Amino acid sequence: MSGDGREGGRRDDEVRGARRIPGPRGAVDDLDLETVERPVLPPPGGSAPDGSVPEQGIPEEGAAAPEPEEPEEPEEPDRPEEPDEDGSVPEPPHAVTADATASASAPVLSHRVLKALLGAWALSACSAEETAAVEDHLTACAPCADEALRLRDAVGLLHTDGSLDLDPALRTRVLDGCLGRRPARVPIPEWATAYDAETARLDALLRDIGDSDWHAPVRLQWFEGERAVTRRTTVAGVIGHLMAVDGLVSAALGLEDPLAGTGAAAGTGALGTAEVNAGAEVPLSPTRRTETYWAATYPPATRAVREPWRALTHEVIRTVSLAGPNVAERSVSYGEFALPLQDALLDRAFECWVHGTDIAEAVDYPYKPPSAAHLHRMIDLAARMLPAALTGRRGAGLAGPARELVAPGAPGRSVHLEVEGHGGGDWYIALDSPAAVGSPDRAVAQVALDGVEFCQLVAGHISPVEAAAGQEGDREAIRDVLFASASLSRL
Repeated sequence: MSGDGREGGRRDDEVRGARRIPGPRGAVDDLDLETVERPVLPPPGGSAPDGSVPEQGIPEEGAAAPEPEEPEEPEEPDRPEEPDEDGSVPEPPHAVTADATASASAPVLSHRVLKALLGAWALSACSAEETAAVEDHLTACAPCADEALRLRDAVGLLHTDGSLDLDPALRTRVLDGCLGRRPARVPIPEWATAYDAETARLDALLRDIGDSDWHAPVRLQWFEGERAVTRRTTVAGVIGHLMAVDGLVSAALGLEDPLAGTGAAAGTGALGTAEVNAGAEVPLSPTRRTETYWAATYPPATRAVREPWRALTHEVIRTVSLAGPNVAERSVSYGEFALPLQDALLDRAFECWVHGTDIAEAVDYPYKPPSAAHLHRMIDLAARMLPAALTGRRGAGLAGPARELVAPGAPGRSVHLEVEGHGGGDWYIALDSPAAVGSPDRAVAQVALDGVEFCQLVAGHISPVEAAAGQEGDREAIRDVLFASASLSRL
């Protein structure tokens, strides 16, 4: 064996008569130049010794091709040397140790190269040799070990099956954690938290969409009488509608109505209608207020409507938080009916979620239902409004006649409304009079729906006939309750 690990007496390009394919050459920065033997260079101005540079050229015509050299006979192995006087045996002149052979076949990688391989190592994309070299380096280099740990943690987040959307309950958990450490100086009333949460969720959606998405078409749907009604608008038009109806709450709190005065509607200039001129009374019906805003908004509203809408919701929440507990019973007029302020804010939270879902479907954005606690309160509000809705439909000839009139506050015929799943519960709907009390003892029928499905029915997004409801008992009573639920919807 020669000093470079090759068998003595045998040429590099001859192995049993065949040329050897050279192995891969390492990069310059992968080699430790201190351990590589440097070639002997000729003195300056001198010529290279004979035989160091093979002659290259084209053989002349007629010249005989060189005959192949016969392979040399392998030399006999050296006999062991005689021991020295101290008893040690000297190594043969051409002996190579195992460490020297390993260093010649696997060059040592530099720190810079090993650091560059950390990313591939974290992704398990290194070869076996590179992996061994990197892991051996990590045991001795603390900075690279810390970087490798961070890269492995980052790789754990690269799951294609995971959703990149934030959990809808994340905001609530963060606020609860913050308030648990440091309670708010002026807390939001419990009955206003649903409105606060739903306006914040919708505002987060609006911040994520682009400028062109504000002009995406949105189809609004509700029920009038026995049929579904639809209206097309844009994302900006939906936010303008929410702001126009929120003005009923702000006016009840003594705040500025966004439809009152000149240039108050989303910064679009004078509304230009007789209903909102200075000194004129603004409309109270949600539908008329919305039509007034849409008719006066020219050119069509853009994303500029988001800021005044969000400022109005913040002002409402701030005002009810500072007003004290008595403000919860203040009446908010909707024109044809009125609601206490605490129920009006639940109604606004419900509509904010429903129209947030409409916008999300128009721009292909994920949007989940409210939390179970908030959804339960919205369902409870709808269940409490159903007896009055039944009476109104009965007066219009759209529901069956009253069967058993009872004194106000007495139990009467009822339908057991069982809402299952998210935010569900049990409610008993009085059939014959809004002053009667629903009672399980006087139940004549039972209807079961999913919580979100019941809300879609109340919002007018699904037909009472198409509602997947489990039914048992008086069919007429069940039909009246389902259609009364759909009649609660409006623009």
